[in-house]
Amino acid sequence: MSDVIIDVTTLSALNSALKRILVEFDEVGSTTGELQDAIDRPADRSGLRDRTRDFESGWDDRRSALVEKLTAIQASVESTCTGWLDFDSELANNLTLDASGGAAPVSDV
Repeated sequence: MSDVIIDVTTLSALNSALKRILVEFDEVGSTTGELQDAIDRPADRSGLRDRTRDFESGWDDRRSALVEKLTAIQASVESTCTGWLDFDSELANNLTLDASGGAAPVSDV
């Protein structure tokens, strides 16, 4: 039987990184419109401002879809990490050392 190796440290780091990305995406959503305001109407023309509005609108839609998918991935990573730690703890609690120092399953009998 092959050993199963789950790198919980890497999973935890991935989970933290995904959470930071989600915060960044949320914070950037609150700045929508700031670029348009900064551009204003140079030379009394609105073309650049209009294109900026179109870009920001499209990006808002794409960002929303990305946030939804990243949230699902982050939840799965967190669940996998938590589940593995719980499983590992449960297995450790069900083992005792035998006379030779090796692990032996605990008997309920």
